[in-house]
Amino acid sequence: MKQNNPGKILWLVPALMAAAALSLLAGAVPGAGPDIIWGLRFPRILAGVTVGAGLGFAGAVFQGLLKNPLSDPYILGTSAGAMAGAVFCSLLGISRASFAFYLIVFAGAFSATFLTYSLARIKKYPSVAHLVLAGVAVSTFFTALIMLALTMHREHSLSLIYFLLGGFYASGAGQLAASAFIVIAAVALGSLLWRYLDIFSLGEEKASYLGADPDKIRLAFFALASAATAAAVALAGTVGFVGLIVPHILRLIFGASHRRLLVSSALGGALFLVLADAIARSAAAPLEIPVGIVTAICGAPFFIWLLRRTAA
Repeated sequence: MKQNNPGKILWLVPALMAAAALSLLAGAVPGAGPDIIWGLRFPRILAGVTVGAGLGFAGAVFQGLLKNPLSDPYILGTSAGAMAGAVFCSLLGISRASFAFYLIVFAGAFSATFLTYSLARIKKYPSVAHLVLAGVAVSTFFTALIMLALTMHREHSLSLIYFLLGGFYASGAGQLAASAFIVIAAVALGSLLWRYLDIFSLGEEKASYLGADPDKIRLAFFALASAATAAAVALAGTVGFVGLIVPHILRLIFGASHRRLLVSSALGGALFLVLADAIARSAAAPLEIPVGIVTAICGAPFFIWLLRRTAA
């Protein structure tokens, strides 16, 4: 295991600032004026930081809690559950900046996560294969519910397609602030409880011997990861593989201990998604590629590589 170096995490901050500066200047409008840069691109960068941080943190939590290298909000169905809640709110006319909206989206995310874990736990401890298969089943189920709802309410379909693909809507300041607050709170609480994730890595039986309650720990971290995912989905829809790629890369740098892995995964997720969004806006300009497609193109080969490595 690599030793934790407090100074290592600092390089992520200037790297994120540099990515944000690059993203301010990248896009379909060359030489954009201050109105476009500060009125459109800067709020979008803040949304990218929020979404990336939430998904990176959630991925690190799921991988540590489930001891599964393939765990990710997208793969486990957490994002699909949150998306189903968001679509449900849209059809009912519930404002995306309201408390009820975030509560329903969180309920969808948490329900999907808990359902995936319950289905995978055929034996005492869910295997990698069972978690992936259960996640696919749960994600497919919630996606089918979303498609059914959109088919029955076609007047909402076009406005939600871009959201379903994973992209940044023009969100209001209230919604951005609410999502950012949830992500910051989740990361802060998770960082305070990092020792429990390290204990969990030893196994549930050893965790019990050390005085920890595995069921309460699992419930608490499921709630934190689901809240961060719900906040991310509220801003950008379904953006996959951020929580898979980022924690794996940063674990090689910071080691397996969650003392700094949780915070670094949040910063790394923000960095990754800001860069991915810059690519999405500029690669096919003046057309814009949904950022969810960019992350999927990066993440799918990474997932296949991890799957083959885990099976070996």
